[in-house]
Amino acid sequence: MTPAELEARQLAFMESFDAHPPIAEAIQHTGVYATSVHLESLQHRPGAGVTGVYRVATGRPVMPRGGPAGSYTETSDHVDELYVGMTTEPVSAEADGVVQSHSPYGRLSIWQHPLDPALPGLRIAADPDSVRNVWGAGRDLVSLETISYRPLRRAVIAAEFDDGTRLFLKVLRARRAQHLHTRHQLLLDAGVPAAVPVREPVLDVVALREGSGESLAEYFLADGAAAAGPERFIDLLEKLPAEVMTLPAREAWTDRLSAYASAATSALPGATERISALVEHISTVLPLTDRGPVVPTHGDFYEANLLMRGGEVSALLDVDSLGPGYRVDDLACFLGHLAVLPAVDPRYVHVPAAFQRFAAGFAATVDAHALRVRTAAVALSLVAGARDTRRAQWQAQAEQRLACAEAVVGLRSAGPALPQWPQL
Repeated sequence: MTPAELEARQLAFMESFDAHPPIAEAIQHTGVYATSVHLESLQHRPGAGVTGVYRVATGRPVMPRGGPAGSYTETSDHVDELYVGMTTEPVSAEADGVVQSHSPYGRLSIWQHPLDPALPGLRIAADPDSVRNVWGAGRDLVSLETISYRPLRRAVIAAEFDDGTRLFLKVLRARRAQHLHTRHQLLLDAGVPAAVPVREPVLDVVALREGSGESLAEYFLADGAAAAGPERFIDLLEKLPAEVMTLPAREAWTDRLSAYASAATSALPGATERISALVEHISTVLPLTDRGPVVPTHGDFYEANLLMRGGEVSALLDVDSLGPGYRVDDLACFLGHLAVLPAVDPRYVHVPAAFQRFAAGFAATVDAHALRVRTAAVALSLVAGARDTRRAQWQAQAEQRLACAEAVVGLRSAGPALPQWPQL
C-alpha cells in the first residue's frame, strides 16, 4: 500500500463510525462516558497524516437503584459536551493527556481539548481564569471565542474584556512564539501596519491587539474592492524591511504541488484525471517562467490577512510565514484565494471582474506566465480545505474550487463564477 493509499484509508476511517469506539474508550480514563460522537473537522497533511476533531456528548454513569455494586446504567446524572482530537500523525507516547490506541491503518493518538500535545499553551489560552490573570491587566473577561483551531499546528482565540478591548491569542508550537513576536516587532519598527503584541509571549502564546479596519474580503463582497487598486498591495510588499531576508525561508505552493494534488485527490477521488492534468500543465509551464529575485515576502498574502480602512491597508495580519521568497508567490497567493471566493460563497458576484483587474495589475510587475500557473497552484491547494463532513454539499464546493484552478490556466472555459485570466 502506497503512502497516499494509506492516508486515503485513514481519511475514510476518521469519517466513519469505526472511529467512535477508540474515542469512547479513551475518554473513559477521565471518568466520563460517550453517549454520541460527531466529527467536527478533518485535517489531512499529505505525508504527515490525518487528524480529526470530534464533538462528544458525555454522561457520568450512576449505579441503578438496587443494582449490584460496580454496575452501571446507560443513563446519567450529568450530560455535557467535550471536544476530542485524534490523529495518525506521530505523537510522543509521553505527551501529557494523550491516550494511545490503534486502528487497521496505524496508531492513533487521542486527547481531550485543550490538551493538544503539540500546543501546550492552548491550556491557558482556552481557560477563562488563566486568560484573565495573564492578559487581563485588572479587567474582567467578557467572552472567550475560538476563531480557528488546526490540531497539532496552531490556534487563534479571541478574548474580549469589559472595557471593550479585544485580544487575539495565537497559540503556536514549541519555541515558535518568540519568532512570531519578533516578526511583528520588525514590521512595526519599519512602519508597516501590523498587529501589536501586548507583551512578551507566555507559554508559546502571542497576544495581539485587535487591528483596526475591516477585512479586504468585505471589500470584495461589496463591490469587488473598487476603491483599492492593485498598486496599493504591491506598495505594501515593497515596504517590507530588508531585515525580513534574515528570517528562515518557507516553501511556496508550487514547491509542494504534489502534496496539494494528493490532498485534492483524497477529497475528490472522482476528479483524479482532472487534477493530474492540472498538475501536469503547471509542472510543464513552471520551468519556462522567471520566478524573479529573492525579496522580503509575507508568505500568506491574501484578503483574510489584510484589514482595510478608507481604501488603505490598515493592518497586515498573520505574519508567521514572513521571510525571504519571491514576489510572484505573494501575488499568486492573493490571486489564488481571490479566484475561489465565489466557490466559498456565491455572494461574491463581483470577484470575477476584480480578479481580472488585479491579475492584470500584478502581472505588470512580475513574469505573467509565472504568476498565472502559480495562481492555479494556490487555488489547487485550497481544494481539500473545502472538506467539511457537517455540510452535505462540501464535495460540490471542492469541485468548484478545482474548476477555478483549471479556469485560471485555461483548462476550463470561464463561466459566470469562474476566474478568467486577462488578455495582457
